[in-house]
Amino acid sequence: LWRLGYSARLLKTNHFRTAASNTSFPAVWMLLAQHSGRIPGLFVVVKKNTFFTMPETVEDRTNPELYLPHPGVRGMTLLDREAFKRTVVVPALKVKKEIVHNVLKSLKQSVLQRPGLKRVVEDPEDEDSRFVILDPHKVPEFSLGESEQQVLKQLSVHPEVSKYHLELTYENFKSEEILRAVLPEGQEVTSGFSRVGHIAHLNLRDHQLPYRHLIGQVIMDKNPGVTCVVNKTNIIDSTYRNFEMEVLAGENNLVTKVKENNICYELDFSKVYWNPRLCTEHGRIVELLRAGDVLFDVFAGVGPFSIPAAKRKCRVFANDLNPESYSWLLHNCKLNKVDSRVKVFNMDGRAFLRGPVREELSRELPLLKEEQKTNFHIVMNLPALALEFLDVFRHLLVGEPCSPAALPTVHCYGFSKHSNPGRDIQERAEAALGTSLAGRCSTFQVRNVAPNKEMLCLSFQIPADVLYKRPCPDG
Repeated sequence: LWRLGYSARLLKTNHFRTAASNTSFPAVWMLLAQHSGRIPGLFVVVKKNTFFTMPETVEDRTNPELYLPHPGVRGMTLLDREAFKRTVVVPALKVKKEIVHNVLKSLKQSVLQRPGLKRVVEDPEDEDSRFVILDPHKVPEFSLGESEQQVLKQLSVHPEVSKYHLELTYENFKSEEILRAVLPEGQEVTSGFSRVGHIAHLNLRDHQLPYRHLIGQVIMDKNPGVTCVVNKTNIIDSTYRNFEMEVLAGENNLVTKVKENNICYELDFSKVYWNPRLCTEHGRIVELLRAGDVLFDVFAGVGPFSIPAAKRKCRVFANDLNPESYSWLLHNCKLNKVDSRVKVFNMDGRAFLRGPVREELSRELPLLKEEQKTNFHIVMNLPALALEFLDVFRHLLVGEPCSPAALPTVHCYGFSKHSNPGRDIQERAEAALGTSLAGRCSTFQVRNVAPNKEMLCLSFQIPADVLYKRPCPDG
């Protein structure tokens, strides 16, 4: 995590004195412990678009301001980086530069091991010497233990521990430390953001809004490659699955490129739906497909199911009602060189199911022979509404049912706030289909969307008595 903005070069070290001190070393250690990542996370983005919060640690209540940025930053709404400067005292040993390596190796349990902070610094008063920064937790009261002193004696190093004033600047504090220091005490500051190419996407709470531009700037400063920070300002539009957003910091450029499961997508984040937290789910469904299978992607977005399916040599019918999604879907199919395997539509989901999907199933299913292994999959990833579309499958086809093994498999997504979300999703699907799915379906929990709100995927083969309307007998 030290890649998120820590710069040891900005850490100024000055030789102070070797006299005794009243400095609270537990508090100093807490400062260092926080810098090493042992505090609760606030805004943390890591690879693979997953979210982590750091474990709690016990704070030193005797002098809490010692391990925070300067207290004068509390309430700041316009970022002033100079105001974050803070000086702390740490123990160090003065050694000849030619034996620094030996000292580091011999005292590796006592030397500071904090990423982003130099363990060896120059002595401004003696160019032939260096100062080795020690871990204050391992060197209480500026005094080395007997075993360490014996090691130093063998190396002809004086065991006297010096005090150093270390100036910590804005660059040395993590984003969560900065924001915890700025926002009012007693207010929850924990939140999260997702990374979409060069864009960091936040969901700020009401009490954070007065600080939103500062928060955006801090996030941009601490995350290399982020050049635009946005905050969602309303809920997702169920029709086009996009939302309004405000640019908090950086360039107003919301056209971005993302990579998911080794496939590149380009999109305008302000006009289409993209959620990096669905990466694993996209991969899970695509893994179910085999070369020659047919995928009907009813709410395709910019192609996170359709394009990898086409890469697996499946035939794909991809649809999205949003004209912007449709345009970017076409673009991404060409970008990934799968446009010959993907037929793209810009239709309402019901119209797509009753039109191209019905036509293809009516043509293909009667031709299948028992030995043929083509499978048909229908993905319906619109969790706010998809369950309501399932009634379209009632008597979608006319004629004698195909082989049970060839019946299309539906992967339908839904949200649930029920205490038993799997049962809730199944019952709602059964109501739409007009039949029981007991023993004929499976549910998969995709992710927790909010407290008491789950996103699930219900997978089932459409029962023949639902999908087919048998022709009336003659006479």
